[in-house]
Amino acid sequence: MILVTVGMQLGFDRLIEAMDELAPSLDMPVIAQTGRSSYQPANMEAREKIAPSEFEELVKQSRVIVSHAGIGTVLTAQRLSTPIVLFPRRYDFGEHRNDHQVATVRNLEGRPGVLIAFEQQELAGRIAEGLELASTRAALSPTKAQLQSAIVSFIETGNI
Repeated sequence: MILVTVGMQLGFDRLIEAMDELAPSLDMPVIAQTGRSSYQPANMEAREKIAPSEFEELVKQSRVIVSHAGIGTVLTAQRLSTPIVLFPRRYDFGEHRNDHQVATVRNLEGRPGVLIAFEQQELAGRIAEGLELASTRAALSPTKAQLQSAIVSFIETGNI
């Protein structure tokens, strides 16, 4: 399964429409969290909102995430060892108030499991790379999983 997410604050029609066009060629289900997008997908399951616990479960089930450059999604993908393709919102398309998402992806470029697509025509190739990463990724060692769980618990609750 491929999970597409645009965050909860804004819609992102350019990403949702691009993924809807690609979905039939991906040979697997695509679920999109669309936010306030006005585009209505025909080729993938679309939900405006996904509860945090369900979102985490969908990330675990996903082979690849395709997302705006939201740092929360990036951190979740990294924590759960799920490859992520980032497609930043752009100021020049009126998708955000500035180009901070472009700056974010430039800083994340080259990190393991993080793939960048600046243009719609790059998405299919980056998704293919992400699927390749997903098929070869190693399971977390028990020690690494325990450490990650402790860090998340500390951040969320202040307790370990």
